[in-house]
Amino acid sequence: MKKIIISLVIFLIPLNVHGLASTSKSAILYDQDSKRILFAKNIGEKHLIASTTKIMTAVLAVESGKLDYEVTTNESILKSYGSGIYISVNETLTLRDLVYGLLLRSGNDAALAIEDYLGGHEKFVKLMNDKAMEIGMKNTIFKNPHGLDETEENYSTAYDMALLMSYANNLYEFREIDSTKKIVVKSDLKTYSWTNKNKLLFKYKYTTGGKTGFTKKARRTLVTSASKNDINLIAVTLNDPKDFDTHVELYEYGFNNYKKYKIINKNKLNIKSKKYKNKLYVKNNYYYLLKDNERDKIKLNVNLYNSVIKKNKVGYIEVTFNKKVVHKEPVYVNLNKKSKGNIF
Repeated sequence: MKKIIISLVIFLIPLNVHGLASTSKSAILYDQDSKRILFAKNIGEKHLIASTTKIMTAVLAVESGKLDYEVTTNESILKSYGSGIYISVNETLTLRDLVYGLLLRSGNDAALAIEDYLGGHEKFVKLMNDKAMEIGMKNTIFKNPHGLDETEENYSTAYDMALLMSYANNLYEFREIDSTKKIVVKSDLKTYSWTNKNKLLFKYKYTTGGKTGFTKKARRTLVTSASKNDINLIAVTLNDPKDFDTHVELYEYGFNNYKKYKIINKNKLNIKSKKYKNKLYVKNNYYYLLKDNERDKIKLNVNLYNSVIKKNKVGYIEVTFNKKVVHKEPVYVNLNKKSKGNIF
């Protein structure tokens, strides 16, 4: 019996587009929905990632289910240096507020407070690396929750960071916090007013979120997302002195050259099968970004099994682009539906 795989099994990596991301050591433009890579430059090279690390820290805080629990800080935050939200020892605020400080102001003290609250250094770093493997970040290693690299170094690739941002953007509370431009937060001791350090939220109207980063060793790192006309893109640049400009350049290239096409329409399924007749269906539509001159490179192949397997699966539709498999969509049979003849 064949095994159905529901995933993007082969990544199509385009050649560098002349002039794009010219100042980046590593860069990627990634379609969050279809997982297509629209632009790639050294996307598998490992680099220090500085404070873009905090995307993972925020993900773990959100997934803890404790965002509205109160956190009282302790002396663990005294190890912080560099950017911070300047909280005090024995100050009480919610985990949600700490995540706001983490993402908007890149608070290293906020990162340490979150780490301490969610189990301490050793446990939290293990959670970070376990989550990275779960997401598919095969070339990433986390050593701390903030990205400071004088004694512990966090390494990743542009591709892995695009996977992380894509995962994070599927979490509603992450998106809500990460897209906030300004917020006022009150603890039991102070009132804070925070403005997001992600300048793209203010200068590029399609921006939906992101995280900045900088250390002397990593240089400028940036992970952002942007949406236009139902196209949801992610850009990552590592070691780029003009990162904000590069991200706008990448997004404009993506939005101006690609359109979103419905490749599988669940409401208009057209599969010829005498055995199953009009009982076959798929659960999801599938979309893929294409340039105008690429539409004829998309092909659909239907593979049906000899028998029904678990949960009424009977096969899959294989989507190929330029003869490479990019998606497999399961096909199901409705065994309770009465046949009215073969309408396919």
